[in-house]
Amino acid sequence: MLSNLTPQPADKILELMQLYREDPRDNKIDLGVGVYKDATGLTPVMRSVKAAEKKLWDIQDSKTYTGLSGDPAFNDGMKELVLAQSVDHARVAAVATPGGTGALRQAFELIKLANPDATVWTSNPTWPNHVSILKFMKMNNRSYAYFNEETCTVEFDAMLASLDEVAAGDVVLLHGCCHNPTGANLTLEQYGLVADLIAKKGAIALVDIAYQGFGDGLDEDAAATRLLASKLPEMLIASSCSKNFGIYRERTGCLMAISEKAEQSATTQGTLNFLNRQNYSFPPDHGARLVGMILNDPELKADWMAELEDVRLGMLALRTQLADELRQKTNSSRFDFIAQHRGMFSRIGASSEEVLQIRKEYGVYMVGDSRMNIAGLNTQTVPLLAEAVARVCK
Repeated sequence: MLSNLTPQPADKILELMQLYREDPRDNKIDLGVGVYKDATGLTPVMRSVKAAEKKLWDIQDSKTYTGLSGDPAFNDGMKELVLAQSVDHARVAAVATPGGTGALRQAFELIKLANPDATVWTSNPTWPNHVSILKFMKMNNRSYAYFNEETCTVEFDAMLASLDEVAAGDVVLLHGCCHNPTGANLTLEQYGLVADLIAKKGAIALVDIAYQGFGDGLDEDAAATRLLASKLPEMLIASSCSKNFGIYRERTGCLMAISEKAEQSATTQGTLNFLNRQNYSFPPDHGARLVGMILNDPELKADWMAELEDVRLGMLALRTQLADELRQKTNSSRFDFIAQHRGMFSRIGASSEEVLQIRKEYGVYMVGDSRMNIAGLNTQTVPLLAEAVARVCK
């Protein structure tokens, strides 16, 4: 049987990581891997997470299974964090999942179970795992216009024109704050127009949100998701805690499903529990337990919010510094959009050939479509990147 297997496509990010590790240059810069790093290049454990772990060490007296949906305190905390009071929580079913990718996979499983013929619409571009999982599950997938390569901004009219082809029962996968790999976000008004179109078409929105708190603030970053929830009768939300709690390896995510009526929510919850059972039974608990403790402890939550705000402001400062350096070195406003983008990523509009040249000549590693991780920079490396981009991207 195993002799029938064929090699699978290599992950481009993992290949890039390997090339970076093998590069002997001392001044090389890693902007490819999508994890937060501080000014020293470390992905730190947040203070509140450390404190919660110490507290958990003292109070936890069993490692027995949790329920199929995971820790209730975690699920309730995530509902409040993402949705606040935008929707009646009695309408919201939720399960813990192995990371945000696990939440996406379970969302696709739910869609396939409820409507096998549904087409899932993904933005162009989107994260590779979206399309890869849909393809692996043999689900219908179409893309909608999103990004203008020349201006590095959202091409909203083209996006609406694409989504005008959405059919009843289809699913539109939308990015929450800071989540699109381009770094370009819809405005709140534009999200409202998309919600109106989805409602008119009788489609479902699936929001992938993994960077709440990295853009303009915790509540500000959730505003679009809350607006969609308030306007649409049904909705799915895949939320990740990897980034804003810094617990990447704990694989902590949450899938929320909003039913039209509260009385339908019990069936939805039962179905989510069933899908968890089929795929991995009980979800991982350690990370979810920590997040639940932080969100339900005023002192831990306040410290988490303060540290997350420092992270957010640090990335905004790097964006501003980089945009200013590029304006000075190119004598143009071509790269001003970098300061307007939000979150960890920006796609700077370089060709794949230019990206390769920047890597070979300057030791700057970014993804081939010119997506770079802003959090991979610090105040000393920003001028080096600006010099490389200015010289290569004429």
